[in-house]
Amino acid sequence: MNSPMFTRSTSAPRTLEINKTLKNTYFLLSMTLVTSAIAAMATMAIGISPMMALVMQIAAIGILFFALPKSINSSMGIVWTFVFTTLMGGALGPMLTYYASIANGPSIIAQALGLTGMVFLGLSAYTISSKKDFSFMRNFLIAGLIIVIVAAIINIFVGSTLGQLAISSMSALVFSGFILFDTSRIVRGEETNYVSATISMYLNILNLFTSLLSILGIMNND
Repeated sequence: MNSPMFTRSTSAPRTLEINKTLKNTYFLLSMTLVTSAIAAMATMAIGISPMMALVMQIAAIGILFFALPKSINSSMGIVWTFVFTTLMGGALGPMLTYYASIANGPSIIAQALGLTGMVFLGLSAYTISSKKDFSFMRNFLIAGLIIVIVAAIINIFVGSTLGQLAISSMSALVFSGFILFDTSRIVRGEETNYVSATISMYLNILNLFTSLLSILGIMNND
């Protein structure tokens, strides 16, 4: 039988480790979001082409799957994280330029940013305070993500506005779910690497933002 004193003495270091991971994750995440925003504004000002944005995304994917896994536990992992998020932010340039040029475009971008921040902060705060286990959502989220990807590819050829609205709406729900899931993993001590946690959260926020931007853009045209 474990004594209460032993339980408290073993849980305290674990709580400190979890809090440290949370603190480091959100600090690094905030820094990557700042650099992404700067990169996006720079590529908007330069006026890069959609093809160049695609090249930047491909380079970022290469870093995500090849460079980061090899350096995730070292200081180079932080360096590659900034390179990755800077490329992803810069690749948003053409899309943001398009939305900025349409009627109410700047307002749409601001609304998407505001909603993204509200959803992220709200879901994160709820998960941290409740310490609820959202691991049960894993298979549903993966299935939802696959459906979104397949549907998006199909809609490239179909070109349905209604289809795009449905895809973006589902994508927003999926990545909101991933925010709950990934935050829960940190809070419960299942994710202890703040670099990998930052990358996951960054992708959740980025995809939630682009999904909301698409939804608001479509609704603005109706």
